[in-house]
Amino acid sequence: MAPFTRYTPDLETPQPDEDAIHAGMIAQFAKIQTTTLKDYGHAVRGVHAKAHGLLLGRLEVLPDLPPELGQGAFATPGTHDVVLRLSTNPGDILDDSVSTPRGLALKILGVAGERLPGSEGTTQDFVMANAPAFTAKDGAAFLKTLKLLAATTDTPQVFKKGLSALLRGVETVLEGLGTESPAVIALGGHPETHILGETFYSQVPLRWGDYVAKVSVAPVSPELTALTHAPLNVNGKPNGLREAVAAHFAAHDGVWELRAQLMTDPATMPVEDASVPWPETESPYRVVARITVPRQAAWSEAKAAALDDGLAFSPWHGLAAHRPLGSIMRARRAVYPKSAGFRAEHNGCPLHEPASAAALSV
Repeated sequence: MAPFTRYTPDLETPQPDEDAIHAGMIAQFAKIQTTTLKDYGHAVRGVHAKAHGLLLGRLEVLPDLPPELGQGAFATPGTHDVVLRLSTNPGDILDDSVSTPRGLALKILGVAGERLPGSEGTTQDFVMANAPAFTAKDGAAFLKTLKLLAATTDTPQVFKKGLSALLRGVETVLEGLGTESPAVIALGGHPETHILGETFYSQVPLRWGDYVAKVSVAPVSPELTALTHAPLNVNGKPNGLREAVAAHFAAHDGVWELRAQLMTDPATMPVEDASVPWPETESPYRVVARITVPRQAAWSEAKAAALDDGLAFSPWHGLAAHRPLGSIMRARRAVYPKSAGFRAEHNGCPLHEPASAAALSV
């Protein structure tokens, strides 16, 4: 394996028009959230609005990590409370038969160390999706996607269901030919599979202390790995994914590994182009921690109030040692606080960063 790339500020190359791009994104998020607030009478996230599972568990930082992995929040072995939020992409709350990419937001509690500017509390967040790379290269490209999402937020569900069924058929053909289309999947062609079998990725890089990495969370307990690519029929079940997650955690625990992929070559592992997967042949994902979620009610009104409405997840909540990097991450720094503030203002529910699971009213 090649030497690991050490972090230096010149790995990032911000573009001169980024302030205007961020302003455009904020406007599109506001458009989506204003539309959904009118529809639901309740403010939801501008993306990943629908949660399918709200879980509490424990993260164990593994002992005896090599120096390049034992960085930041993972420098010291120990355990932390964690919150996990499973979701799907859209900013409107749709029946699960509109099949879109899945997300996992992870909040690690009780993390000590120098904080990122404006990052209150002692939490470390990772925001992930179930593909190794982002669908857009940079903020400018993602703004185009946001404009499309904002323009179609109020499109009747019957049309979105029909499009999703069509795109799933297209994706099935493509996968039968040995390929796949991130664009088709993103627009509603995601296969109808169980969400708990997914591996989730940060998709975009962050500091890993002295180094640079992407992060993933992968299922490892047998009951979870059995669900990887497992078909799940949600037709006629508007909340079929949520019901499946609830059924699993009523009967089983769940165990995942948190893994880091360290940069070894900035040329093949770019910081500014989020659409490029980093080659795992050059640097594999390596285990740094284990997440265990015991049997529990994966959804309840109390959990929804405390964890869905009461929390925000952002890669900019955390340690300076895990500073987010690249165009997409810089856009999130501008946009996420505005989106979270919209929810807090209109729901009358102040957002907070909990010190421990005991501080959460669930």
